[in-house]
Amino acid sequence: MGDHIVSDQEGKAGFDLSKVDELINSHRFTRRNLLQGALAAGAVAAIGPVLSACGSSSGGTSSSGSPAAAASPKKGGALKSAIGGGSAKDTLDGQIPTSETQIGTQWQVYDALMDWDPNHKLVMTLADSYEPNTDGSVWTVKLKSGLTFHNGKSVTADDVIYSYKRIMDPKTAAPGASTLSALKASGMKKIDDLTVQFTLTNPSVTFYEAMAYYPNAIVPEGYDPKGMTGAVGTGPWIPTSFQPGQQVEFKANPNYWGEGPYADTLTMYEIADPSAKLNALLGGTVDHMTLLDSSQVSAVKAASGMQVLQAKTGGWWPFTMRMDQKPFTDARVRQAFRLIVDRQQMIEQALGGYGWVGNDMYAPYDPGYPADLPQRTADIEKAKSLLQQAGYNNDLTVQLTTSTAVSAAAPNMAQVFAQQAKAAGVTVNVNKVDPSVFYGDNYLKWTFAQDFWATRNYIPQMQVGAAPNAPWNECHWKNAQWWGIVTQALKTVDDTARAALIKQAETIEYQEGAYIIPSFNVLLDAYSSKVTGLAVDNWGANSACRCRYNLMSLV
Repeated sequence: MGDHIVSDQEGKAGFDLSKVDELINSHRFTRRNLLQGALAAGAVAAIGPVLSACGSSSGGTSSSGSPAAAASPKKGGALKSAIGGGSAKDTLDGQIPTSETQIGTQWQVYDALMDWDPNHKLVMTLADSYEPNTDGSVWTVKLKSGLTFHNGKSVTADDVIYSYKRIMDPKTAAPGASTLSALKASGMKKIDDLTVQFTLTNPSVTFYEAMAYYPNAIVPEGYDPKGMTGAVGTGPWIPTSFQPGQQVEFKANPNYWGEGPYADTLTMYEIADPSAKLNALLGGTVDHMTLLDSSQVSAVKAASGMQVLQAKTGGWWPFTMRMDQKPFTDARVRQAFRLIVDRQQMIEQALGGYGWVGNDMYAPYDPGYPADLPQRTADIEKAKSLLQQAGYNNDLTVQLTTSTAVSAAAPNMAQVFAQQAKAAGVTVNVNKVDPSVFYGDNYLKWTFAQDFWATRNYIPQMQVGAAPNAPWNECHWKNAQWWGIVTQALKTVDDTARAALIKQAETIEYQEGAYIIPSFNVLLDAYSSKVTGLAVDNWGANSACRCRYNLMSLV
């Protein structure tokens, strides 16, 4: 990339693995911490680093062809939305969101330097441009001029440096800290009021991923919010009332740098129970709700003036096989289990038909994703043959640990797999545990289990879930050839060459890996037809439109 300057018209690549394990351990940051509060609300699909503003998208559909997204926005009115939640520990700190409520409010109040649009194009938010040097070890970022925080303070390079220092401070326990692992406080330099230079401890050609990670929000110097007090950002909405576990109220930011907001006020109601959330929509208490369950679609479609919005995301609910424990130490067993799955049947029976077929590889929107590899389908005879070669002749019994902590549908997926496995002579005993148990001390110790991940590109996903020092290597995946390829990808500046390396790495996981990925997620929102401006976002994490209410308006 060299001297090439990337502006909000273009997108390139950033992330680094250096000392991730040291950083995570120093923060005592675990999946349990990350999911605390989200699990009870059933909002586990809410965690992911690829959240952005709603916008037009070619993917996904409204269930009835509603023209909501295309209608001309109107000014004024009070917009109301129901989201999962109910946790009394909710916070408006924009750098430590973990539950669905916290993430939902974070989008309204804060912005990162960059973001992703619904089609995974990198866009500039607070940044006007970025320029990496030839090997990705030095990055220069220039801010847009005229940006202001909610309190009227101008956004400057000092605020960016303060924000990143706060994220990296172990006391903050920020989820974005691992994305900045190649950066030290001494590596940040103010060039002028609108320009910051980042010098990394080692090259990272995908550092822009960190700058586009939504919890890496830019906050004013001295930021230390207590409840609603001090919750100051640059986002489209300004909080005016905060009742943890109940609701958050906002007013429109008149100085917002982007589009909208169109409504005058926004209220986000926290409703943990899915049925109560749906009733709030159907009863007219709210205009919009997130994470509609597939079993509720028919009720929405039957109601007058209601619509369903669905987004084909890259989020995934894998079955995880610990390859350092029998029987999964044998690659033949892992391949056999992948051949047991009738993927479309699982989507129909466990997900209500709302999913799209996976092929045991993650990051489907990454440019290096090997879409040309043969689609794996159920092949019971071959599965039985592989098991016999591995020494099992209709006598293999395994325990599959599942929980609603993964998703409401996870136990159903487990039961479907258990039924399918019988044909291959495998007995699967489903062990359903409480959410607190699943992500408790035994997480990462389950021999055969399930999990969830939101949409990510390949490099950031492997860094947290597959690399040798990844904090959540649930399959205990280890492959020297794979790691050599990935290490090379981390140092490859050219996008095309890096994508080719990623394709090689994904192909190894396809052949020898320990994930069963039957499908990718389809997220569903429901809304009143009096709401316009909703747009499908295939990178959604806890909403089919990622809940950027600034684009919505009321008829």
